[in-house]
This record gives sequence, structure tokens and C-alpha cells, in this order.
Amino acid sequence: ATIMDALEGKTSKRKSCVDNDKVAVLTAWHRVDCRTRDAIRRNFLPELVNNYEQCVRAFVKESDRDVLVLRVQDPFQRLLLHGVCEFYNLISVTTSETEGSKAVKMTRITKKKAGSTDLPNITLCDFLKMAKEGSW
Repeated sequence: ATIMDALEGKTSKRKSCVDNDKVAVLTAWHRVDCRTRDAIRRNFLPELVNNYEQCVRAFVKESDRDVLVLRVQDPFQRLLLHGVCEFYNLISVTTSETEGSKAVKMTRITKKKAGSTDLPNITLCDFLKMAKEGSW
């Protein structure tokens, strides 16, 4: 009976971790604006989303900087970037700046002052892949 109790205890701990991960990723997903969520689901570009996630996760985890600036000129790609920022509870603002005679879009990403910087264990890209495959 004690072996069974021990096994059940391990299973419930593992299930609790999985449940916590699911809650964390769903909470993060629901932070993303509904129109952005629709656009991400309709035109899922895993490599691009993954690249944005790597930049953003490194900024949150490893950077002492207050601001991450990315130059993304394509409007749809900027929408995806803003969605990734919302997922990770970051503030993102795009502005137009002039470099010589050319207008350039700059997206400034900052950490929220009072927000949690805990990153979900499940990335947005992985979550979207699982949802698409129906394994969510």
C-alpha cells in the first residue's frame, strides 16, 4: 500500500505542475488582444514567432536593460511582435523615426514596473503548435 501511495503522490505532484503550466500559458494567451490572437491563429508563422520569443525571453530573463528596441517594418510582423509582448506581459510601443530621408518603425519593449517577470514554461509557439494539433 505504501508503494501505491508514493506513486499516487508523485503522479499528483506531476499533474499539479502540468496544471500550473496550463494555467500560466492560458493566462498569458488571454492577455493577448483578441484580434491579435485571431491573426496569430489564422496566419501562424512559427519561425517568426519563435524568433521574437527568443529575443523577448532573453530580454526578460537575462537583460539588465530597461528597453529592448526592435526594427520591424512589416505591419503584420509588428502585430505578431506586439502579441508576443502581450503574452509575456510586456509593454510594446511602435513609433516612426526618421533616419536620413527614410521613415523607420521602431518597437520599444519595456518591462512592466509592478508586473511579474515569471515566464511561462510553455512558450507561445509550443502552445500554438499543441492547440493546432489538438493536443491541448
